[in-house]
Amino acid sequence: MIRVEDLVKHFGRTRAVDGISFEVERGEIVGFLGPNGAGKTTTLRVLTCYHPATSGRAEVAGYDVYRSPVEVRRNIGYLAENVPIYPELRVEQYLRYRAALKGVPRRERTRAVGSAIERCDVVEVRRKLVAHVSRGYRQRVGLADALVANPPILILDEPTTGLDPNQRRRMKALVRELAAEHTILFSSHILPEVEDVSSRILVIHEGLLRADGTPAHLLEMSRGRRISVTAAAADAALTGALDGLEGVSQIRLVGRAGDFGTVEAALARDADPRDAVSRRLRDADVPVRELKLVLPRLEDFFEEITEGDGAVGGDADKGVAAPPSEEAPA
Repeated sequence: MIRVEDLVKHFGRTRAVDGISFEVERGEIVGFLGPNGAGKTTTLRVLTCYHPATSGRAEVAGYDVYRSPVEVRRNIGYLAENVPIYPELRVEQYLRYRAALKGVPRRERTRAVGSAIERCDVVEVRRKLVAHVSRGYRQRVGLADALVANPPILILDEPTTGLDPNQRRRMKALVRELAAEHTILFSSHILPEVEDVSSRILVIHEGLLRADGTPAHLLEMSRGRRISVTAAAADAALTGALDGLEGVSQIRLVGRAGDFGTVEAALARDADPRDAVSRRLRDADVPVRELKLVLPRLEDFFEEITEGDGAVGGDADKGVAAPPSEEAPA
């Protein structure tokens, strides 16, 4: 549904997006992460035809964003981070106006607007002026706008901005529900929400794609992985069960409760020594209470990718300044 190949975007001598490539398949919910200034909003604006790319290629629903912008816009619903809505209109008036602009037939507008209002939980403010609703309601009105023409693809930039915890929970549930009918690409700074909702995560930093994979895969590949063993053995026997194994380092005893001690060790990115540790303890006839991999949180992985020097599924080279150019791709 979305295909990006070697996408580059310059603003003067600044290279905001530096040759990224990715695809989003039908029915996926893909979280698009990056620190401020990473290039994610620029990428979303290229995909929604707000900015032309400097070079590379982007397709949405099979249409090139440069050559067929009208067709692209017909196939996407876009929720911008700062929702641009007319404050002098009432919520329902605004959505009817937007439905007309998006080509929803007159006979279907009442149903389309009503459905969007209900799905986005703005029924109680439907007759209020947009200027008089809270920031959270403005965000939901913006999502209703994105949905009113029932496009196959939704591109959401910070969809939970301004929402309270209960509203964020409902928004997450709505995003999961929408995935049954829509392909969704969304950015957010609230990492637990991204991990909870996304089927796949992209991480962009300094204009480069640094990671691409399912949440579980990215955390498994993180440098913050550890192994933890709790067993009925002396300290030396516990540490010895891990000593010398490939990819294992920083072995340390972390606690003891009676006969059982717990030892942890850091793991290399692709190391999983659980079978080897289990065999060593079994051969030594040591009772094991727990043997597990301890994966980092998404926040830890995000910090590693954006402040460290590694990449998972992406290019680790740093972005560089580029000559001035605002030319659209040929």
